[in-house]
Amino acid sequence: MSFKAGLIQLRSGRDMARNIAEASALIEEAARQGARFVATPEMTNILETDRDRLRALVRSEHEDASVAAFAELARKHRIWLLAGSFALKGPGHKLLNRSLLFSPAGEITARYDKVHLFDVDLPNGLTLRESAAYEAGHDVPVVPLPFATLGLTICYDVRFPHLYRELARRGAEILAVPSAFTKVTGEAHWEVLLRARAIETSSFVLAPAQGGIHESGRETYGMSLAVSPWGEIIAQGDEEPALVMTMIDRSQVLDARRRIPVLKHNDELTLNARGEVAT
Repeated sequence: MSFKAGLIQLRSGRDMARNIAEASALIEEAARQGARFVATPEMTNILETDRDRLRALVRSEHEDASVAAFAELARKHRIWLLAGSFALKGPGHKLLNRSLLFSPAGEITARYDKVHLFDVDLPNGLTLRESAAYEAGHDVPVVPLPFATLGLTICYDVRFPHLYRELARRGAEILAVPSAFTKVTGEAHWEVLLRARAIETSSFVLAPAQGGIHESGRETYGMSLAVSPWGEIIAQGDEEPALVMTMIDRSQVLDARRRIPVLKHNDELTLNARGEVAT
């Protein structure tokens, strides 16, 4: 089965209403072009590096206007809509970096809280400590859609191949990687990581991204990508906010997994406690 997918590239700032208005316009354009599945990047509703300002602005999932707006968009256009992530208030003192999947009925059918938080000291002197503001998630959902099975991840997760292998083992045919990659890491690793995850799982990888210099001063890489199960780039953005459309043919997943059955061979391999192949 083939279907159209739309990847929304943004440059989210500090004004949540403006961010959602800009995302909504691109989502509606994707729907007009026939997309059945549309995905936005990490931090769609706000990209703010000042933690105090961020905590003052964000709301819980039930109170956040972005959640209500996306539910209405999904319902209005009868699309599957993935909010790559929203910054939301959690039950404790920390925030949540949460993906929400909306059905064509406008209902939330899956939630994913980012498991791997980005705590790094970059070569350009930039220090990021996501764990200081966000609570890490634990469960990674695989969601059957009418046209394919979707696995949910966010940004930094892409550096942990075992996660994607597990999603594919559980049936995921499309791996979502909504992101806000830094300029430094994006230039070095963005494309090769996404293509590697596609190749080693024989899955489509869809990675809508933030791009450009944001109001907070953070610079993200952009270059939203769609990658085939054979590792080919089938659609790509640049640095500017835009809609990136692509066609997804599920049969390519089945074909790639027949040609190179790495998932089957991986399941057959057992290691002992020392990391040696068990006999």
